[in-house]
Amino acid sequence: MSMLLNRLGVVGTGVMGAGIAQIAAQAGLEVSLFDKREGAAVSARDGLQATFQKLVGKGKLSRESSDAALSRLKVVETMTGLAECDVVVEAIVEDLGIKRSLFSDLEGIVSSDCILATNTSSLSVTEIASGLKLPGRLAGFHFFNPVPLMKVVEVIGGTDTEASVLDTLLELSSRLGHTGVRAKDTPGFIVNHAGRAFGTEGLKLLEENVAPPDDIDRILRESVGFRMGPLELFDLTGLDVSHPAMESIFEQFYHDPRYRPSYLSRQMLRGKRLGRKTGMGFYRYEGGKKAETLDPQPVPQVSDYPPVWLGCDDDTVRELVASLLGGLGCRLEHSDSPSRDALCLLVPFGEDATSASVRFGVDPARTVCLDALTDLGGHRTLMVTPVTRQDIRDAAHGLLASDGVGVTMIRDSVGFVSQRVLAVIVNLACEIAQREIATPADIDNAVRLGLNYPQGPLAWGDRLGSRRLLAILERMSVLTGDPRYRPSPWLRRRAILGISLLQQEPSIR
Repeated sequence: MSMLLNRLGVVGTGVMGAGIAQIAAQAGLEVSLFDKREGAAVSARDGLQATFQKLVGKGKLSRESSDAALSRLKVVETMTGLAECDVVVEAIVEDLGIKRSLFSDLEGIVSSDCILATNTSSLSVTEIASGLKLPGRLAGFHFFNPVPLMKVVEVIGGTDTEASVLDTLLELSSRLGHTGVRAKDTPGFIVNHAGRAFGTEGLKLLEENVAPPDDIDRILRESVGFRMGPLELFDLTGLDVSHPAMESIFEQFYHDPRYRPSYLSRQMLRGKRLGRKTGMGFYRYEGGKKAETLDPQPVPQVSDYPPVWLGCDDDTVRELVASLLGGLGCRLEHSDSPSRDALCLLVPFGEDATSASVRFGVDPARTVCLDALTDLGGHRTLMVTPVTRQDIRDAAHGLLASDGVGVTMIRDSVGFVSQRVLAVIVNLACEIAQREIATPADIDNAVRLGLNYPQGPLAWGDRLGSRRLLAILERMSVLTGDPRYRPSPWLRRRAILGISLLQQEPSIR
């Protein structure tokens, strides 16, 4: 049973605390601001006043609503000023000892039915609550920066957290205009846990020299629809933030290979190549903007294209690619094996070009592979074997780019770029569902809203095809011997049964 909250306290008035205070005041709650740093709470209130004025100026908030919200913000000089609060949200430094000490002090001030909430992004809610007399009243209430724009909040129950506390915080989330998602107290909760796949696989591609940063990011933006590629994102957030988070998750999951960080980001961190904040990361920056980037690969000028022999196991995909090639004016061979002059265009899933050429029984010197997992109308990725001839490479690139769609050529790699990244993203979301860290629907909502992915990973997996993703992971596992690609049982079972990745397990009790 939940309770109605009207008075909210915020301890710590930095960027996160001020953001939480803003949406609470706009939602009609009385908000008390406390910060032990002298003048910090007053500065935060002044900053929010300026924010409200900007929103009024842009027509996003009425003058009356702005004045009302500001009137609900009150600065308190000591924590005793939080005594009448219905809920107190902590948004201070990520230090377990400091947080535990704070909540211990708060417990002696607030009423016994006041909810205590921590905005921790990485610490155990159970451990934070363990020293309290009433640990059942404490829960995680994890917002994302910037709070007013990131419309999701993770509601995390520790071992002793009472169900009514979680229900109340979920209702409060909705009142604040955010989507509340319930999560178990596990490393990274939902969003920071699921987010490990995108960045670590981007770094793995860079480690293997599959393509330079510009091409990796370009492929994932234009083929898949990410707003930023993983290496651009690292530069934005800063490796001083991102790399320790990767190492922390890896350590907390006892070195599970799925979460393995990269020596590249550790080396860059030690060399102070943190990204935009230092002017140098995976890219160079001047004035906060990229100073230089690699242009898309130039399209070769080819006077006469060879015939194309198409190798593909999937009839539906074969028909799609054949239709594309026909529209480009290609001379397509329909024999069981290619002629001596043919360009051998293969469409593998999970394999590298070398393995695909051997499996299809074609000449690796005349082999180029095409990634057909994503929309071929947005961007096209081609992959060569270590011995593909230059004239064959040029012919494939020129042909596939002849209608104006961007084409990127990469070195031999299991699973191209998009296949690898999408497969591990969906697979990790499946593992989160398997462990019942959150419901499938909450996983998709949290990742879509918290990471700005084009869609939730489980729905994405359904659209791409769970059987195809399973095949990609299995082939990558076999070819690399790396357990980071082992398929989740959640994915495997649903692929075998032909059911949605969003389908929950039935209750057995």
